[in-house]
Amino acid sequence: MVLGKVKSLTISFDCLNDSNVPVYSSGDTVSGRVNLEVTGEIRVKSLKIHARGHAKVRWTESRNAGSNTAYTQNYTEEVEYFNHKDILIGHERDDDNSEEGLHTLHSGRHEYAFSFELPQTPLATSFEGRHGSVRYWVKAELHRPWLLPVKLKKEFTVFEHIDINTPSLLSPQAGTKEKTLCCWFCTSGPISLSAKIERKGYTPGESIQIFAEIENCSSRMVVPKAAIYQTQAFYAKGKMKEVKQLVANLRGESLSSGKTETWNGKVLKIPPVSPSILDCSIIRVEYSLMVYVDIPGAMDLFLNLPLVIGTIPLHPFGSRTSSVSSQCSMNMNWLSLTLPERPEAPPSYAEVVTEEQRQSSLAPIAACDDFERALQGPLFAYIQEFRFLPPPLYSEVGTSDGI
Repeated sequence: MVLGKVKSLTISFDCLNDSNVPVYSSGDTVSGRVNLEVTGEIRVKSLKIHARGHAKVRWTESRNAGSNTAYTQNYTEEVEYFNHKDILIGHERDDDNSEEGLHTLHSGRHEYAFSFELPQTPLATSFEGRHGSVRYWVKAELHRPWLLPVKLKKEFTVFEHIDINTPSLLSPQAGTKEKTLCCWFCTSGPISLSAKIERKGYTPGESIQIFAEIENCSSRMVVPKAAIYQTQAFYAKGKMKEVKQLVANLRGESLSSGKTETWNGKVLKIPPVSPSILDCSIIRVEYSLMVYVDIPGAMDLFLNLPLVIGTIPLHPFGSRTSSVSSQCSMNMNWLSLTLPERPEAPPSYAEVVTEEQRQSSLAPIAACDDFERALQGPLFAYIQEFRFLPPPLYSEVGTSDGI
């Protein structure tokens, strides 16, 4: 008898949203199907699934142990969030090639359902960074006697919701700084900077309105600027590795000596970026708005205003009634969001967001009553991108420090 062959092995998820993208949150049930297509008749020992979620960091550093000795130090750490295994066909043991307990599958397509529940405890948001990642996946394995197993892995996205409708994230952020330039025995007048934003919490696609006043009493020409930075911090073996990336920026008008410039709500838009990750013990993702004065020939004068990028957007009346299921659905709509027009975007941003996506996002984002409508924006664009490659490195500063 001529045995058949496996033509295809695929995994599909039962999505909780209209965008047909697998996005879940802690406590959700992940369900789907393993689809197997065979030509002819095959004998199967087992068909298994293995689902896992984990955060992992890894980097290396060169060390000197003497005048002629050098070695590489590896730093790795891992946190597991869940580990689920199930058998869809057959039995547990698949390390022997006995003919007992085999299942016969006839030519055609076969479908096997699976489901498991994510832990109720907080999960880290899916993320791909320079030195680490947070990943969630399902793997299917088909075992047959005397043949190598057929394996397939498929990832899904998890979001740990951050609701920006909380007092701490709705509070204004402000600061003031002053700098006096010195050159030998000559001292020029001060440069002063005051800046304020309406709140600390935002979601991708929103505009940050910057209120600032810059006074130049020095003898130099200066330029006020603003930028959003993402800081990725990775922790392993008592060490920290940090990467800082420019996300979006803008430039004001050059300011000559004795002049003052006022920003009355100057707009800087947030592109599709990962939400803040604040509860993972080995990976932390934070954001800040830097309002600064570019001073030729001297250290810049700058203010750092902390930001939190959330998943549940601002509600018009400060109340939220969305359920867990609607939030998950909104997560999916986030996948369709695209980056709105930015006053001065980093030139390489087109590597992530296509022109078609950018044009489709020029309309202002309306206030949402639940997370489902929020997903109809830049969150969607982020989910589409992050699973395949790390965020683009517009500019990067890497440090490694002891904790």
